[in-house]
Amino acid sequence: MTAQRKILVLNGPNLNLLGMREPAVYGSVTLGDIEAECAAVAEDLDLALDFRQTNHEGQLVDWIQDAIGEAHGIVINAAAYSHTSIAIHDALKAVALPVVEVHLSNIYKRDDFRHKSLVSPVADGVICGLGSDGYGLAIEAIAKLIA
Repeated sequence: MTAQRKILVLNGPNLNLLGMREPAVYGSVTLGDIEAECAAVAEDLDLALDFRQTNHEGQLVDWIQDAIGEAHGIVINAAAYSHTSIAIHDALKAVALPVVEVHLSNIYKRDDFRHKSLVSPVADGVICGLGSDGYGLAIEAIAKLIA
């Protein structure tokens, strides 16, 4: 029997407020709802899921680095840090794991400063604008990348 492949799903700042934060942009789905959806997709794909959220950039960097030897791929919604964090970019590049970046909203239909992501150049794929469905699609993509 082989060990179950593990996917790390990382969420950045303010995503803990989903469901009450700007519902016109992010909808009414909570982060707990998204975690449940991700768990169901992961179970269907026989993947172990480690789902986390933090408002702290350094914590995201630590979790990315800790993935070495522990996880097979990373789904990340770095939220606002997507547009500002060279540290997250460098950590994702250093761990050399498959990465899919997710954004609930279409970042290209929003403020100009959101149009550039520092995560995208080190991600294998980017999903944006599909709401919470983007997470399940990202897990499916990671499953294919690590197969």
